[in-house]
Amino acid sequence: MSPTSLASTGPSLARRLVLALAAVLLSAFGLSACGGDSDGDAEAAAGGAAPVRIEHKYGTTEIKAPPERVVTVGWTDQDAVLALGVKPVGVVEFTGLGLSVEKYPWSADKWGGTAPTVVGQREDLKMEKIAALKPDLILALYTGITKEQYGQLSKIAPTVAQSPEYDDYAMPWQESTLIIGRALGKEEQAKKLIAEVDQRFAAARRQNPQLVGKTFAIADPFKPGQYAVFGPGDAKVEFMKGLGMKVPDEIAKAAGKEQAAVIGSERADLLDADRLVFLTSVPDARKTVEGDKVYKGLKVVKENRVVFVPYNPVGAAVSFNTVLSIPYAIDRMVPLLNGTG
Repeated sequence: MSPTSLASTGPSLARRLVLALAAVLLSAFGLSACGGDSDGDAEAAAGGAAPVRIEHKYGTTEIKAPPERVVTVGWTDQDAVLALGVKPVGVVEFTGLGLSVEKYPWSADKWGGTAPTVVGQREDLKMEKIAALKPDLILALYTGITKEQYGQLSKIAPTVAQSPEYDDYAMPWQESTLIIGRALGKEEQAKKLIAEVDQRFAAARRQNPQLVGKTFAIADPFKPGQYAVFGPGDAKVEFMKGLGMKVPDEIAKAAGKEQAAVIGSERADLLDADRLVFLTSVPDARKTVEGDKVYKGLKVVKENRVVFVPYNPVGAAVSFNTVLSIPYAIDRMVPLLNGTG
């Protein structure tokens, strides 16, 4: 997102490989954060009024007033913040592909040419940089920060960590947008944005019934003869499902609790769906894939139902799968899936 988004909570080899692919597709202002067990009072006050208490993986955070200086350490959290009219003062860099966050085409106008401070690479956070920005809120939803990191961040400013209800990097975009809306005191605006994007997906399904119900595989050909095939918990997969398409049971089974199954050519049968989408960030990826003899024998290849999508910028929009990137991704991915793009 994706980045190619990724990871379950376990430190497996597959998780580390997929996380590696993602790198390739403070003093508080009168606010306080408290960790520990929550008391069940996680709902925002009516109408977005402060104080707001939000439950998360590491406890409950109280936000006493609408924040003005927001740092996002969740990989794609900045998009929902921008969509709600707030420019983060700090963000993390996670793609490693040279396109800075304020230049992505679906959000560039929201930044208005103002570049935020980069406060870390993925989960390698620079606490001193974050503190120097004097944030009054830190958001860490689409991330895998540890309890120790949460403790460090919450000493700088109130920090909302990832949800306990989902694996790391697996919170649906609707949920993260809503939580960010609550944290910013803009819950009703967040609900409206979510409804508008849901309507975009619904319109795409109505206008493209030929895609609805079709199976798909979405993969990163990260090295010759090896593929990361993304499973149901991944943001890119959620985007495709929003178009009405289905993940084959075989892919879901192969991925298991991971967000991707890392396979060799001998399991290329997993790629043989109604549509095969490759998100590419490696030079000459298409040439390398088309040189794979096993790949050439797949029905989806013989029938010309394969789509190669460069990570920058369309693949990134699919991988982000945020309230801002989804409309951009729909407009560009649907023609490709229909063979007209």
